[in-house]
Amino acid sequence: MNTDEVQYDPRYLAGIVLFNRGDFFEAHEVWESLWMETFDADKQFYQGLIQAAVGLCHFCNGNVRGAAKLYRSSYDYMKRYGDRHLGLDNAAFWSEMNACFAELTTTSEPTRAIIICEELIPTMALDPTPEAWPDPAAFLESETSE
Repeated sequence: MNTDEVQYDPRYLAGIVLFNRGDFFEAHEVWESLWMETFDADKQFYQGLIQAAVGLCHFCNGNVRGAAKLYRSSYDYMKRYGDRHLGLDNAAFWSEMNACFAELTTTSEPTRAIIICEELIPTMALDPTPEAWPDPAAFLESETSE
């Protein structure tokens, strides 16, 4: 791996760790701090990640209408970035998101009876893989100490 190719922001990585743990609200919090400080072409990508995390949080909590709305807006943000962006296989991630949200998005009036299938909850992997993953607690502590 050529480590000169990609320098990941540690908040991006911490959000991925949290997301992959199923800590969607916390992932959203960490990515939001990154999003607020981003003023380049990646800003809408981070916004898409935030909305994907919140959409999954809503789905897990039974807020199916909110989940469906955020699923759609997240996809709209992230599809602009092609199949791979910031090391994320965007195509694979959205294939997993589509499978996870399939029942919810194909129903005209989703109800709380539609529950998330835990086996279909997506995860994120990066290529190239970072040399080290940060401890997300460092980023969460700063959020809660305010």
